[in-house]
Amino acid sequence: MKELQGTDFWKLRRAYSPGVQEYIEAATFYKFCVSGTLCTLDEINATLLPLSDPSLELLQINVLDYLLGLADLTGELMRMAIGRISDGEIEFAQRICQFVRQIHRELLLVVPKMDDSYDMKSKMEVMLQSVIKIENACFSVHVRGSEYIPLLGDDAPTSYLLGAADVE
Repeated sequence: MKELQGTDFWKLRRAYSPGVQEYIEAATFYKFCVSGTLCTLDEINATLLPLSDPSLELLQINVLDYLLGLADLTGELMRMAIGRISDGEIEFAQRICQFVRQIHRELLLVVPKMDDSYDMKSKMEVMLQSVIKIENACFSVHVRGSEYIPLLGDDAPTSYLLGAADVE
């Protein structure tokens, strides 16, 4: 990790940053799946302590790579939400929607303060598309759920099919 110390850190950043972002995406996705919460930058940096050479400066992930990794996380959560909707887990998909919406809202406050980061601005556009896809999917299921017609054989007195309780 000597190459990432000092001035070489910024010179080599474009080479290793995508890998760091993938690590952040994976770590934050795992934490969300386990606890429903967001893994902080401090928690991620703590996972790197065992990998650091004690004779050198600690290996730490910078804020920009963390934020770029969070932006990638929202795409993974969008895919998870759509999958959960197709599995019938609507409430979980709605929680994911709220979580992704909150990340997007918080980053909207930070991104304008950042130096002209093209990567972050383009990822914010993709993140907004993920939020919209999750919201549309949740809304569609909610609307279609109110139009639900019970299946044949339903014993419920509100069955729309006359004689459905008699069908075996």
